[in-house]
Amino acid sequence: MEKGLIALAAAISIAICGLATAWAQSKVGSAGAGAVAEKPEVAGVIIILMAIPETMVILGFVIAIMIILTIR
Repeated sequence: MEKGLIALAAAISIAICGLATAWAQSKVGSAGAGAVAEKPEVAGVIIILMAIPETMVILGFVIAIMIILTIR
């Protein structure tokens, strides 16, 4: 039972981080598309702003690995 709960906690950590990243990228992407349509010179900044939410998924993955390693 305990191993199942640990696996569930790891899955939830990745799932919540993935959903939060998807939501953030949808907001940044739609605003960025409008900004690039008006000012093409801000394209580099928008690309960086689109990459920042990806760190949430990476951190969620690291936390899931740390949770799973407690099984041993």
